[in-house]
Amino acid sequence: MIGLTDWMRASREERERARQGCLDRIALLDPSIHAWVRVSPQPATGEGPLSGVPFGVKDIIETRGLATEFGSPIYKGRTGAEDAAVVQDLRRRGAILLGKTQTTAFAYRTPAPTRNPRNLAHTPGGSSSGSAAAVAAGTVPFALGTQTLGSVLRPASFCGVAGFKPTYGLVSLDGVLPLAPSLDTLGFFTSSAADMLALWEALGHPSPSPAADFALGIPEPLPDVEPAMAAALQRTVARLRKAGMAVEPLDLGGLLAELHAASRVVMAYEAAGVHRERYEAYGAQLADLADLVQEGRGVGSGRYDDARRHIAACRERAAEIHATTPVVLVPAAVGPAPFGLASTGDPRMNSPWTALGTPAITIPMGDATGLPLGVQLTGSPGDDSRVLRVAVEIERVLLNGGGS
Repeated sequence: MIGLTDWMRASREERERARQGCLDRIALLDPSIHAWVRVSPQPATGEGPLSGVPFGVKDIIETRGLATEFGSPIYKGRTGAEDAAVVQDLRRRGAILLGKTQTTAFAYRTPAPTRNPRNLAHTPGGSSSGSAAAVAAGTVPFALGTQTLGSVLRPASFCGVAGFKPTYGLVSLDGVLPLAPSLDTLGFFTSSAADMLALWEALGHPSPSPAADFALGIPEPLPDVEPAMAAALQRTVARLRKAGMAVEPLDLGGLLAELHAASRVVMAYEAAGVHRERYEAYGAQLADLADLVQEGRGVGSGRYDDARRHIAACRERAAEIHATTPVVLVPAAVGPAPFGLASTGDPRMNSPWTALGTPAITIPMGDATGLPLGVQLTGSPGDDSRVLRVAVEIERVLLNGGGS
């Protein structure tokens, strides 16, 4: 029993047996994948649709009495004093906190030891490395991550699972280590879009109506991505059209590149402020984060303000696009997961939507030489339920048509 919808249909006794199955699978697989920092099932503290369902939590998210080490050796052995707000909410709804998953240091670039379950020689992506890998390996039905540029959507694509970044600010970040507060967004991993919709509803969000009859948008020309990603997206569009779904070309101009550049400026400037005291205390021990803080110190307030204003102007342009094409399809990454663990990949396919604050979900659409590729769906801020519903419909088409 891997999918969340299967868990939610199961009896209490079946869920108990399946939780032990998760622990057995972790014992079998995690010595080679390294998705988990610590596995320590916590007692149930509530009742609800998620009763008895285990979940993993990225290690920059506070958990009472469990490791919260921020992916850094500096904080080895640190434990959380309180559960973050999102963890409290899940536990109130009956979910069982299974343990903490690996993250890049401080949710930035320095890689975690995690490997991609689809091919251990490749990165799982980052910064939510462990959460994506844990779900992809079938060791937990859902897990929490965070995204500042592309740290949920890209790992989901690399690992062949669903990753969802809700509208900015919709899910509380209380108790989550910040990187760039105007960009940081909590996110979720499940094995499928259908599971993600089930999780969203279990969290108390409104159940979406059936998707309206509208055209999906696809950038034309496509963003600059690797040939395998471009070919997979073109095959996906062809399948959707064959299934009767309208997919219309969109001219995004330089919108994506402009937003990626602006989001990088904002992240560096805000990270320098957030981590000022930590940098002064530890300096180069922060590794890649130290470089980011130094970069941010070189960003003047005027340049930062200009970047924020440009993002605001881009939001107006995006609103016009979504007014006629409520859901836009774009690549979820520039290509499949890179070889090795030195890099967690390029976030430029994801950072524009993070900067805009829009809901976005990645779902699998095939593979290249055995490595997964994902398609990303985005919508207007607040349109989370519709984006999820459309993702479920697209997933159904891809599964029926083979998806590759």
